[in-house]
Amino acid sequence: MELVNTSKVQEFVLVGFGDQHQIRHLLVVIFAVLYILTLTENIVIIMLVFLDSHLAQLPMYVFLSNFSWLEMCYVTTTVPRMLYDLVTSKGNISFHACFLQFYIFFSLGSTECFFLSAMALDRYIAICHPLHYLQLMSKFICSALVSACWILGFLWYIVPVILISKLSFCGSNIINHLLCDPGPILSLACPPLGMIPFICQVFMNTMFAVNLIFVVLSYGMVILTLTKKSSQGRQRKTFSTILFHLVVVTLFYGSVAGVYLTPGGESQSGTNRLATIFYTIITPLLNPLIYCLRNGQVKEALGRLLKRKMRPEVIHHPVNVDTFGISWQVQCHIIVSVIAMDNPQNYLTEGKFVSKSSTLEYATASIYARIFLYSG
Repeated sequence: MELVNTSKVQEFVLVGFGDQHQIRHLLVVIFAVLYILTLTENIVIIMLVFLDSHLAQLPMYVFLSNFSWLEMCYVTTTVPRMLYDLVTSKGNISFHACFLQFYIFFSLGSTECFFLSAMALDRYIAICHPLHYLQLMSKFICSALVSACWILGFLWYIVPVILISKLSFCGSNIINHLLCDPGPILSLACPPLGMIPFICQVFMNTMFAVNLIFVVLSYGMVILTLTKKSSQGRQRKTFSTILFHLVVVTLFYGSVAGVYLTPGGESQSGTNRLATIFYTIITPLLNPLIYCLRNGQVKEALGRLLKRKMRPEVIHHPVNVDTFGISWQVQCHIIVSVIAMDNPQNYLTEGKFVSKSSTLEYATASIYARIFLYSG
């Protein structure tokens, strides 16, 4: 993607929060804390899915791990730049850096729309067609959906970014916003703009409208199915899960639609800033809490991981019992003795005595073997 700067403007100036110097330091602290919390939450989710073999096999958690990675990229595209502008009181950003932020930010936003649709589809199949879920959401189909979300998300805004970058910017270079957004950038372009604003709006509206309609229809069918088929206990639990999913969808689409889909939304600078903060900082912070950390399977996986880390270091000491020259009956006595110390499935594998215990337990097991050998 090649950006062509045909204008006299070599850099833009992001107004950010304006001259509100009295709250700059407070905003730096708040944004920095929220940024660190967001990264921490999403890293935990990614590591859980990666380290837990059970979660890694479930399509929903494959989507969520990718969604967490997306959220980390999403906040990193905007928040560090906001913090820099707040600390330095400067908003200077080069022409190419501005359009790069514009492209990455909107590509990640589009990818999030596709992932919300993919997760809505997953819940629809799981609840409305449970007997066909494993077939319809196989590992191959899940991987294909994940790839499609990323690819479509980063292809969608290539045309608008290139078209806007070819406009001439011969007047003011001050962007009255927190980041490089197409609306404020277009307001700085010199006429004639031609069909470029209309084309950009068509791309944007199509992206949000199609995905939003798909998500609403999917969850609508899920709710309809739950009201007809589920028992009261299962219905309450599933409704609770779906409700939190709908909260995430409402927070994201509500804030985005308020800025980009309503007439004059992009011209209301104060509301625009608040909405931008909401869907760039607050929503990525809340999504892991709503989607994962309230989930029983995630809590169980976290518990298993913590127990695994708290165990003493495990050392493999394969020992062939036959080398002691004892009978099968004595081997059984040895196995029973060792079972009393640890998990039985760790010690007998195809007639061999295999210790997965610590060094001390292995030494004790060896003593047991010799005791049984000489007492037999």
